[in-house]
Amino acid sequence: MSYEKTRTDGGVALKPAFLEGELSPAEAVALQLELAGKVVPEDGFSGMPLSVAGVDVSIRKSPGGDRAIACIAVMEWGTWRVLSVAVAEDRVRFPYIPGLLSFRELPVILKAAERLSEWPGLFMVDGAGMAHPRFFGLACHLGVVSGCPSVGVAKSRLVGTHDPLPEARGSRVPLLVGGRVAGTVLRSRSGVRPLYVSPGHLVSLKTSANLVLASCTRFRLPEPVRAAHKLAGDQNLLYS
Repeated sequence: MSYEKTRTDGGVALKPAFLEGELSPAEAVALQLELAGKVVPEDGFSGMPLSVAGVDVSIRKSPGGDRAIACIAVMEWGTWRVLSVAVAEDRVRFPYIPGLLSFRELPVILKAAERLSEWPGLFMVDGAGMAHPRFFGLACHLGVVSGCPSVGVAKSRLVGTHDPLPEARGSRVPLLVGGRVAGTVLRSRSGVRPLYVSPGHLVSLKTSANLVLASCTRFRLPEPVRAAHKLAGDQNLLYS
């Protein structure tokens, strides 16, 4: 499966310079601003997706330069049975700059996605969606490029402000970025730190939060993201 086979009419072709890591930070910002206009923050599906993929990327130090490891776990919705997993490793081609992490992580995610035997109905990404300085985080970038619905599930707040959040599970308040509602601060378990959920592509604000809460069955994180985290931990042990 290649990008050309999976993208939709709403997708955009990646510039060769991006995949080769030849973009400057200023060019990367300009590309984000351009692609942010391609994001569709509305549901591109009805009901629940049949399967959801959790996406996790870890960076490890190497004598020859940083290496990125992308792990994707596709799970059946509701049963949380693993349908497919994929792992890819690649060198990091872009410097660490907050707000531009997709240029470090997306190439290796796409490499892993090509190895999936089961294409998901939705991606849940460990990272930001529209809750981003330019409303175009990693989940947005993956969604626009693949044409697949996507949601950002961040464990910490990158940008924005919000009102106090009640301690009960399911509590939620809007996350405002520049006066715009860009995401939801969601309490997935009573008394634990919240998640910062935001649409990536082809998913609405309300549905994003509902899907994440429904997939947090016993733990703070959604089951697909937890599965990808576990897979990443196993890979880090292999490479340590």
